[in-house]
Amino acid sequence: MTARHRPISERGQLDLFHALPGDFAPRDAQDLMAYPFFSLSKSHRTAPIDFVAGDVSIRVEAVADHGMATIWDADILIWAASQIVEARDAGLLTSRLMAATPYEILNFIGRGVSLRDYQRLKAALDRLQSTTVATSIRQPAEGRRHRFSWINEWQERTDRFGKPAGIELIVPDWFYRAVLDDALVLTIDRAYFDLTGGLDRWLYRLVRKHGGRQRAGWRFDFRHLYQKSGSLSPFKRFAFELRDIIRRQPLPGYTLFIEVELGGRVLLAFEPSAPCGQAVDGLVLSGTRTIVPSGTTRSCYQEPKQGLNPGKQNRNLALNLESNQESNFRRHAPDVENIADRPEKTSGTLSKGTRTDTSSTPRLPLDPASGESE
Repeated sequence: MTARHRPISERGQLDLFHALPGDFAPRDAQDLMAYPFFSLSKSHRTAPIDFVAGDVSIRVEAVADHGMATIWDADILIWAASQIVEARDAGLLTSRLMAATPYEILNFIGRGVSLRDYQRLKAALDRLQSTTVATSIRQPAEGRRHRFSWINEWQERTDRFGKPAGIELIVPDWFYRAVLDDALVLTIDRAYFDLTGGLDRWLYRLVRKHGGRQRAGWRFDFRHLYQKSGSLSPFKRFAFELRDIIRRQPLPGYTLFIEVELGGRVLLAFEPSAPCGQAVDGLVLSGTRTIVPSGTTRSCYQEPKQGLNPGKQNRNLALNLESNQESNFRRHAPDVENIADRPEKTSGTLSKGTRTDTSSTPRLPLDPASGESE
């Protein structure tokens, strides 16, 4: 009589990786920063995300019980990516099976540690586990899709006395392989976790991914951004919220402004912000106490930022083609011109802080049709 062998579970095949202590730099996976994988609203979303650009296709689906994973839920994946990279760089063995306490996760991503915060963490884990993704990104064969959930499974752990001892979760292989690849991970500003708006968070990740080391900055067509966001809002509402972000300037490390071409096309431009201010002993605000405690950090006092750039340059910034061709659709690259390579041309200003280019710039993909308003 042949004995029956119980199939080995995924958990049984993986080594357990315990979360590392310490307050190290948060890391994010570039694919998650560049494409629409998450709901930008805290409201219950079940409508799928369908995104196609060139060879990249993405479909994100949610179940009615939990709704789609949100961009706030993605903080857990940032924590996981940060743990994996930190352990790898320290020469430690990593694994897709990870163990941590809720306190460790919540503290890293800048959340509270109350009972309500623990409950929200569990709800976020449920959404990450129940949200499914099918994508062609990083697939060797054309037309092939990789299907996965952001978390394969998760469970609460208990000690031998039955008391809570943290949680265990398994991240998908698609995500794990991306994190282990240095070229696919970026360090993000810890101030990202302080951003409260979903669109603010999404835009920071996109700008951080596409900004790179380009000191002259880059720009995006508003409608291109709209498609990349996966937002359910009408385009006019999306454009209004983008303008509000430009007015508020909430993104750490970057300055945003609007460029408007004579044809009426609206572009979001961004460039790295200037370094923080001088040390306290070099610049002390009027009214500051005479004695400044030792160890005081560098001053970041600045004048209020303007929502729009004053337009001192005589041309628009370069299109983001060289380092991020996929952002403007590789197959359409001949239809877009790198303005940085053209001779200088005179440009005017439509309004205070709004740049305009009088040269005949070819239309970007996803441009509105002639005469279409935003």
